[in-house]
Amino acid sequence: MSVTYRHVEPADISGLARIRAAEWGGEDYWIARITGYLDGTHNPQKALPPRILYVALEEEKLIGFIAGHLTERFGCDGELEWVNVAPEHRGSDAASALFHLLAAWFVAQRATRVCVNCDEENSRAHRFYTRHGAVPLKPHWLVWEDIGLRTHLRQ
Repeated sequence: MSVTYRHVEPADISGLARIRAAEWGGEDYWIARITGYLDGTHNPQKALPPRILYVALEEEKLIGFIAGHLTERFGCDGELEWVNVAPEHRGSDAASALFHLLAAWFVAQRATRVCVNCDEENSRAHRFYTRHGAVPLKPHWLVWEDIGLRTHLRQ
């Protein structure tokens, strides 16, 4: 089946919350958090506007998403906030395609140094980020020194 990608729409938020809640927290928590992130009432430390969130859909079913924003955290220009793919779609190209969309958005914003918080025990996420060029920044954080190098490299 074919996967399509687009900007988030308000009707997508409950589906995003369902995907996040499968790993941690409840759907109501994530609906409030994602809504607040998008409308600017929930702000990660040192976050700046603008923010972006892309979704991946198979047919009409939401299967994943990625979010990012500009930042001043750790001397970075941007921060990858969330990337999640429904368990039955992990291992597909959806997360990588979402990552490349976000990387291109960061480049368009002139944000080249981009960080991401990653629990060192989350080996799946750590492998994903390093496979896409991230390097250690400090405990629990990785960085792309120039995410623009990732926009045209498919791995």
